Amino acid sequence: MTTPDAGLLSDQNPLPSVVDARLREHLTFLIEVDRLKTVLRASPLAAADRRENDAEHSWHLALMVMTLAEYADEPIDVGHTIKLVVVHDLIEIYAGDTPIYDTALAESQQEREEAAADRLFGILPGDAGAAMRALWDEFEARETPEARFAKAMDRLQPLLLNWMARGGTWRTPGVTADDVRARKAVIGDGSAKLWEAASQLIDEGERRGWARASHP
Repeated sequence: MTTPDAGLLSDQNPLPSVVDARLREHLTFLIEVDRLKTVLRASPLAAADRRENDAEHSWHLALMVMTLAEYADEPIDVGHTIKLVVVHDLIEIYAGDTPIYDTALAESQQEREEAAADRLFGILPGDAGAAMRALWDEFEARETPEARFAKAMDRLQPLLLNWMARGGTWRTPGVTADDVRARKAVIGDGSAKLWEAASQLIDEGERRGWARASHP
């Protein structure tokens, strides 16, 4: 996460002034979002003993959209949905990741992320920044079929990783299986079929003791 007074990455080795001014703004943005690779999430990887970063998460979501689009309850534009999942976590470069079960940090999440969106998308040329911001706003509002399915992927992906980790963040102190269900229920807004499968994984995880029983 970048501190509010930190400069841009491109300031460390400025782009030549001979590069077209508009293109230079686009390239400055693309250099800056390289920071996403350094933002760690709470979710463990399935293939290695470490946590995933936001860039890995976003790539995985894009592939999930391509793979699971047939399970969407409403017809979706796959390309547009991929745009939503690729953009949705970029603001965590400045706002940081907010773990799903961290209720204290969640209190400031909206304020932090709105400020981060203003700053990050402001690097782009005005029209391009507005278009990128519109994608982020669409994802957050969840008012379109694409946004609802994108959010479903955002909730399903870490569930799969936690299943492979035999609990993962489900074992967070104080978190019960019902808490997991409550946080993951939004999957059903995009796909009843995927929510059915997700619920089955949570139920089995609870039976195996990977998630704390809600009613001992």
